[in-house]
Amino acid sequence: MVRRNDERRAALVDGAIEVLAREGARGLTFRAVDTEAAVPAGTASNYFANRDDLLTQAGARVYERLQPDEATIARQRASTRARDRETYATLMRELVGRISDFRTGYLALLELRLEATRRPQLRKVLTEQVRADLGANVAYHEESGLPGDATAVQLLYLTLNWLIVEQLTLPDVLSEAERERLVTAAVERLTTSLPHPG
Repeated sequence: MVRRNDERRAALVDGAIEVLAREGARGLTFRAVDTEAAVPAGTASNYFANRDDLLTQAGARVYERLQPDEATIARQRASTRARDRETYATLMRELVGRISDFRTGYLALLELRLEATRRPQLRKVLTEQVRADLGANVAYHEESGLPGDATAVQLLYLTLNWLIVEQLTLPDVLSEAERERLVTAAVERLTTSLPHPG
C-alpha cells in the first residue's frame, strides 16, 4: 500500500489550485499537478482516486486556505467591540483584501464553480461548504453585535464576491480607492434600517 503523506497531499492539492487558476479545469490533469507540485510523475494518481476526487479536494482546500488565522480572528473580535458601521466596513475591506491576496485560490474556485454545473458530487461539496461559510458569517455577525441583520450579511456576501471577481479578473475597471469606497457604501446602505411604509 502506498504511504500517503499529508504534506505531500497538501502540496498536490495546492498544485491543483495553481493549475486550475492558470489553465482552467480543462488543464487540470494528474501530470500537470505532478509538475506543479514538483513531485515524480504518477504521484497524484497515487493520492486521488480520479479527477473528480482531485477537483473536490481542491475545492475544500481553497476554503481551508481562505479561513483567517487565529491572530486575525482575535484582532477582528477585539475590533468589533466598537460595533459601528465604520468598524464593520473596515472588517469587510480587510476581508476583500485577504481573499484577493489569494488570487489563484479565488480564480480556482471560480473554475470549480463552473465545473460544478457539470459534476454533481463537486456541486454537493461546494454547496455544503458555501452554506456552512455563509452560516458561520451570519452567526459571527449576530454574536458580534455589528449593525444589520442576517439579510444584510447575505447581501454583503453576494456584493463583495462580485467585487472580488471584478478585482481579480478586470482589475482596471475600478481603482483601489473606488473599491474601498464601494465596500464602505455597501456596508452603510445594507445596514441602515429603512423606514417602514406609512
